[in-house]
Amino acid sequence: MSSKASPTGTEGSASIRSILGPLIAIVVGIFMVILDGTAVNVALPKLQEEFELLNLSLVQWTVIGYALAQAAVIPLAGWLSDRFGAKKVFLISIGMFTIGSALCAMANTVEMLIAFRIIQGVGGGVVIPIAMAFIYRLSPPGKVGAVMGMLGIPILLGPALGPVVAGWLVEYHSWQWIFLINLPIGVIGIILGIRTLPNIQRQAVASLDILGMILGPLAFAALVYGVSQGGIDPVTGESTWADATTLIGIGVGVIALILFILVETNRQSPLLELRVFRSGNFTKGIIVQWISQIAMFGTMFMVPLFLQQAKGYSPFETGLIMLPQALASGVFMPIGGKLSDRFGARPLVLAGMALTTISALLLSGITAESGIGTVMLPLALLGAGMGLFMMPLNNHLIQSAPQNLVGRVTSLTNAAQQVMMSFAIAVLTTLSSTKMKDLMIETGKQRPDLELYASSFGYTFLILVGIALVGGLLGLMIQKPKKSEDGSEGNAEAHMAISH
Repeated sequence: MSSKASPTGTEGSASIRSILGPLIAIVVGIFMVILDGTAVNVALPKLQEEFELLNLSLVQWTVIGYALAQAAVIPLAGWLSDRFGAKKVFLISIGMFTIGSALCAMANTVEMLIAFRIIQGVGGGVVIPIAMAFIYRLSPPGKVGAVMGMLGIPILLGPALGPVVAGWLVEYHSWQWIFLINLPIGVIGIILGIRTLPNIQRQAVASLDILGMILGPLAFAALVYGVSQGGIDPVTGESTWADATTLIGIGVGVIALILFILVETNRQSPLLELRVFRSGNFTKGIIVQWISQIAMFGTMFMVPLFLQQAKGYSPFETGLIMLPQALASGVFMPIGGKLSDRFGARPLVLAGMALTTISALLLSGITAESGIGTVMLPLALLGAGMGLFMMPLNNHLIQSAPQNLVGRVTSLTNAAQQVMMSFAIAVLTTLSSTKMKDLMIETGKQRPDLELYASSFGYTFLILVGIALVGGLLGLMIQKPKKSEDGSEGNAEAHMAISH
């Protein structure tokens, strides 16, 4: 029997209207976590000035520490949700993130701020995987895509609106308001959650997989750290991929990941159910997701850099220029969700990756004379593409797994996403910086100018075109999951893979 539950905790069909309350509570929590995750990036120069630091190397740990904390706790999200209940863990996580935000606003040294950001990361890390599993279990039959599409709006709006909100707060108020703004949102989210979130039946779980609990967080945190350290040193202009910190981080991450895979695939009740990779449909879907995330997050990362470094726009102006992307995402996300219920993920992945490819192609043609419109149009296309395929692809992965492992699957996909985002940012930054260095040698220029910036960023976007094309071609292999023999929505192939 399927464990899919209505908001009252009983079996049966429910309308989207009946889960509107829980959906709003979850969206509020997700939006707060994602908005803050991108907002701090804009404030780094201000934080450097505030704490009287000579460079950004130490203050960058306010971002790195947050990302590492998230990567470390994400693998635990599924087990915690199954063991203690999704509602309780979700509310505690939102509470911890809110408390961490208050502490960040009160920090008077950069070391304190880094420590409090880690508390934020621990709280925020489990919010999204638990929220996705929560909503999937509450969604009415045949309406999963539509509901997940609504859930995806804050996931895409947050990164786009973060620079706008943070830029305005930093320029016209103070950096503390980036964190203080979370306090009323967090309190509202907790109150709504207590009143509206149902107590979904807990899953039967074995005792905590101690070895998996050590190796999993270590693997994902070390990989995120190692990859994030790779790139081009902004002072010397040399590659840091061969530096000891980068190699040690990646090396520890790879070894821990191999050991984690060996341990988890031989346990009866693992921390993360990696045996779901034996399902060809799930494996093809998650590979497409990884490639699409590199193209998508890579573009989202490179465009603000181009606007600020090459065009000289302020953080607030940059955020405003990127608004079309946020608006297009918000419009197309529900559309993509509804269409996925009817047609499956494949046509939406193909359409979304096609728009992403066109967006990157247009951005690759940017010159020093290009106006704002030549940036805003491809950003709108990127937002539309992301809105069309992001949540249908997530929904496809969830439906490609057994129903009772939904929490474990969302933990797995979100942990992998942290690594992919770091990989995309580090590699693309390296490519852009290396191209800039080559162009300076070719032209004999001592300092980069607008023309060199445009050429180096255009080269990087051209590479993203190829990545997006690969993602679109692989999307052709995606097939709609078949229902299990008992009629549940979990994929029959995945049931067979795990049972063997």
